[in-house]
Amino acid sequence: MFQHIFQFESELQNSSQEAAPSSPKLSPTVSEKLERYGSSALSGVEHLTLILGKEDLALALVHHFGSVKALSRASIPQLVQFLPRRKAETLVAALSMSTIAESEHARSETFDTPESVYRACADLKLFNQEVLRVLLLDTRQRLITMIDVTKGGLNESLAYPRDIFRPVIVHSAYSFILAHNHPSGDPSPSEADLRLTRRLNEAARILQIQMLDHVIIGEPMNGRQGYFSFKEAGTIG
Repeated sequence: MFQHIFQFESELQNSSQEAAPSSPKLSPTVSEKLERYGSSALSGVEHLTLILGKEDLALALVHHFGSVKALSRASIPQLVQFLPRRKAETLVAALSMSTIAESEHARSETFDTPESVYRACADLKLFNQEVLRVLLLDTRQRLITMIDVTKGGLNESLAYPRDIFRPVIVHSAYSFILAHNHPSGDPSPSEADLRLTRRLNEAARILQIQMLDHVIIGEPMNGRQGYFSFKEAGTIG
């Protein structure tokens, strides 16, 4: 049986009420800091305190998962062991909003570097499974639309060229870029990634469609950038 390292939320609430029945849910200092200095002045735990309403619960969750970053990747089934389902859903949504907002903002930029692809597809880091995405571009390398082609394990049998090139043709895209995530956070390409990229690049050449890049989305770590570009690696000319 799963061994909880801290009390359930209901137990935390009951003990808190017994100790200080008249105390408010939120620490006044956190609310005051937010009002006076803005959200950038708050720590990760303080942000969680505002979302969850209890500092001890916020601290317990961070302690269990190891960090706010690790907590942000937790699934609903993992969180409902400690939180009511509605609160677990609220927490997942709140922790995802910043990444989604940054991705949406980046999509108005010109897609002329792997970094621009990385910023626009940062939301792929929120997935616990691999997702293959096609970014369709116009003549100025501006985004027309993006389509998630496959979800699950990325391999050559699932990523059919026709599923990738069909939206390119339907939307009359001038060029396209592929992007997919590595849930492990390590953007280093696998042999399957390399074979798939070469196969699609050759198909694009035959169809006379410009495949500009294939970018793997991961997490920056120890000085390593958070993405891998097949164009920068010389696989795509």
